[in-house]
Parts: sequence; C-alpha cells; structure tokens
Amino acid sequence: MNERREVKLTGTPTQGLFGATLGFFIGFAAVALFGTTAARFQAVLHLSPMAVACLIAIPSLTGALLRIPFSAWADVTGGRKPLLVLLSLSVVGMAGLWGVVNFWYPNNLPSGIYPLLLLLALLCGCGIAGFSVGVAQVSYWFPQKKQGSALAAFGGIGNLAPGIFTFILPLALTGFGLAGSYLAWLILLIVGTALYAMFGRNAWYFQLLEQGLSPAEARERAAARGQTLFPAKSLIDSLRQSAGVWKTWALVFIYFTTFGGFIALTAWFPTYWTANFGVSALTAGMLTGTFSVLTSLVRVGGGIVADKLTEGGENTAILSLLIMLMGSMVMLNSQRFELAVPGIVLLAFGMGLCNAAVFKIVPQAVPTAVGGAAGWVGGLGALGGFIIPLILGIAVRNLGKEGYAIGFIVFIFLALFSLSLAWVLKYSRPESVAVPAQT
Repeated sequence: MNERREVKLTGTPTQGLFGATLGFFIGFAAVALFGTTAARFQAVLHLSPMAVACLIAIPSLTGALLRIPFSAWADVTGGRKPLLVLLSLSVVGMAGLWGVVNFWYPNNLPSGIYPLLLLLALLCGCGIAGFSVGVAQVSYWFPQKKQGSALAAFGGIGNLAPGIFTFILPLALTGFGLAGSYLAWLILLIVGTALYAMFGRNAWYFQLLEQGLSPAEARERAAARGQTLFPAKSLIDSLRQSAGVWKTWALVFIYFTTFGGFIALTAWFPTYWTANFGVSALTAGMLTGTFSVLTSLVRVGGGIVADKLTEGGENTAILSLLIMLMGSMVMLNSQRFELAVPGIVLLAFGMGLCNAAVFKIVPQAVPTAVGGAAGWVGGLGALGGFIIPLILGIAVRNLGKEGYAIGFIVFIFLALFSLSLAWVLKYSRPESVAVPAQT
C-alpha cells in the first residue's frame, strides 16, 4: 500500500536555498562578459552602435523568454531538472564563444560571423533564466512568512554574479587575454553546473513524486514535514492560472522596470562610462561592478524589510520606486561625472529594494501557481534587459554624446508608471492572505 511505502527524503530548506542560489549565481555569471568585451568585437568587425547594443542585450532575451516555460516546468518536476538543462545550454554557448575567440580572434574573424556571435550569446543567456526556476524551487521550501527573506537572499546573492565578475573581468583580460578569459568563464560554468548537480535539492513534495507516490499522498506527506505551498496540477494550469490574475501583470511591469533595468544597466554601463566620460576599461568595470553588487546586496536587505513590515511587499515597492525615480532624474542631468556616480547609487538602492519586494508579493498574489507567476514576472519582466539597452543605443545614435544622459528619461517614465501600479496593488490587497495547502 502507498500509505506504508518507505521513502527517502533529503535536504532541508536551507540546503534547498543554497543549491538554488548556487545554480542561479553560476548561470548569471556569463552576462558580465558581453558588456565589457563588446568593444573588442566592435573594433575588429566595425560594428555599428546598434549592432553592439544588440550583442550586449541578446543574452537577456533568452534569459527572459525561457523563464516562462522553464519556471512552469519547475511547478511540475521541481527546479532541479530545468536548471540543469539551462546551465548545460549555457556551457554549450560559452564553449562556442571560447572556440571563436581562441581560433579566429582577432585577425581571422570571418566578416559574416556576427550572426554566429548572436546565436552563441543567446545560448549563454540561458543560465539567466535559472532565476525564475530558482524562485519556484525556493518558494516551495519555505512558508509564506519566510519567503521574503529567502527569495531576497536567493535573488540578491545570485545577482552578485555579474557585479563580481565585472570587477574581475578587466583584470582577467589584462592577465589572460580575451581567449583566456572566456576559457576561465567556461571552466567556471562547468564546475558550477557539476556543483549544482551535487547540491541542488527539490522540495519534499517533488521528491515524493519522483519516488512514485500519488500527488495527493505526496502532498499529505510533504505537509506533515512542514511544506505549506504546493503547485497547480500541470505546466499549462500553472501558466494559465497565473496569467488569469491581474496582479501578475502589474508585477510584470514593475519587474520590467527594476530587474530589467538592472540587467540593462549592468550590460550598458561599461560602454556608458568609457564612451561618455572617457574613463579606462578598468575604471568602467569597477563602477559597473559597484552598481551591480550594491543593487544585489540591497536586494537581500530589502527582503528582510518586506518580511517585517505590514504590507511589506507593497510598501517596500513604493519606497524603492521613489528612490529609483530620484536616481533617474539625477542621471538625466548627469553631464558631469560627479553627478553620475551618486545617480547610480540611488538607482542601485531603488532597483535592489524593489526586486526583493516584487517576489515577496508573488506568492501572495498567486499562491497556487507560484512557478507560473514567477515565469511571467521573471520572464517578461527581464525583457527590460533586452529592450532598454536598445532604447539607450537609439538615444546615442540620434543625439550623439548627449544621448548617454538623455536616454535615462526612459527610466523616469518606467518608474512613474510602476509607482502607480504599486499603489494599486497596495490598496487592492485583501485584509489577510491565506496560502492554501492544496489546489
């Protein structure tokens, strides 16, 4: 009888959080390469500013779009299998880029190689999609009252990857050259994927399903061990259920503004600092890394704040968007280097706090389809990392050097509209939010 079947369960919520964070951190590391090395390809291939912007932004396109189906897949099988697939695709892309650079760069690059570079960049971006998979994986490990802190730690520490590697990359380029740097990143991806395979853990419900228990019995046994959140019945159900909740779409736009903006600026800032202010590649890397790391660290603290406050997700989002709005205004008027630096600090605080707040709200807004909701929010929201650099590139193409500052007007409009949505979410919140034990 199934009731007497012996099962083996491994892992704890802390271990589940560690594994998911490790996988996302490794998958997100590749994004740092493109903003810093795009200038190398531009010089050799004589690329236009828009072609460079596309190369910088293209990993974010796959990183965004694949979040939707893969996070919904996580609602069916748990996050382990989807994240391993995404990391493996990133390894393929990075291996291809290393081969191109090692055997052809700089003198033997074929004139028509640009489409291949875009394809390999698309593959490298697959690891970024691990974010929404990890959100689902972590959410199922933790009760609602602890999800803000857990998800903020997951997102914040994982988001440290591009900042840390933006610091390191200029030094790697100096010491190892372009080919050596790509090889180092390739080795990192391979080792990280192997470590995730060792330490990544699904929540107990999914472990029980893998051992042949029925969904009803798996839910019962997992609930007895303390699991409180459970998925919808299928991938399609998860996506459809979450898509039918209007709050999902409000959160999509807010996340487009803050996390999409974070990805966009992490990729755009190396070009912004060097072309606009004429600083060295090392200085540009340090400034970009500071923005990225600060945003990520603030995100960790933002989750703790969102857990402590009444209506913490909504109130934290409103505060953070006001800070981001101030930072955007400073950047709009930052024709001088001395103004741009405090501007990016304000943007980092605003974006980091809001990124934590959004995923505090997600499990409350769509408790029976967290994976699907995380896919829509994380996937479509992260499209900002692809779209916003293109807008910034258009501003520079049309306005010249002044476009580097004027382009930040896009963040003012995004922040204002997101702020209005956060107010609507706050005042449409029910008196109490209960997470059902089953669907």
